[in-house]
Amino acid sequence: MIVKETESIEKLKKKTTSKTGASKKTYDRNAKKRESNKKAKFESLLNSSFELFTSQGINMTSIQDIVNKAGVAKGTFYLYFKDKHDLRDFLIAHKSSQLFMQAYAELQKANITVFEDRLVFLMDHVLDELANNKGLLMFIYKDLSWAVFKKALTTPLGSEDIDFGEVYRKMVEESGVKFKDPEVMLFMIIELVGSTGYSSIIYGDPISLEELKPHLADTVRNIVGQFTLN
Repeated sequence: MIVKETESIEKLKKKTTSKTGASKKTYDRNAKKRESNKKAKFESLLNSSFELFTSQGINMTSIQDIVNKAGVAKGTFYLYFKDKHDLRDFLIAHKSSQLFMQAYAELQKANITVFEDRLVFLMDHVLDELANNKGLLMFIYKDLSWAVFKKALTTPLGSEDIDFGEVYRKMVEESGVKFKDPEVMLFMIIELVGSTGYSSIIYGDPISLEELKPHLADTVRNIVGQFTLN
């Protein structure tokens, strides 16, 4: 009798364990599905808002326009952003981060070790990408401030974004050169490249981008030299 009761208990344990394991697998699948749906909605918001902002401008775009195009509820928008300007700043940071991530990935493949040459390589790659996507350039540059751009460079917004501030500090460290105020040096280079590159790409003024690049490279090297400590 005791043996039979023991066998029944063991069977019940196995059955309960089996149900628990199945429930956990179901829960995991549902959790992954929910996470996938959240990611899809978020990406739809980003893609839809970027398309609207670049085609008709932020002032002519309402939150309702964005959620209609994204196919999500208005409440979903407010889960991530407080208003469309908050979304715009996020997009600027995200798109800027992607640009530098792509440029840095290419830099990693190149055999370039000199600090200023690495900066010039990054500059050329970013300018070429922006020249091929003028809508992105106009979107980023029109509403760009140093505060927003600095956030873009130093605050990765997702697993696919790069912390360029950390990359820049690593590049400075690997150079073996001491610089005074390296952040100010970066600020001056970005301001120079951003303003002159914008005019050259959008208006071809005062010269084409390809003609401008050598002048920019020389100036970047001069700026680095001015901040180098002997």
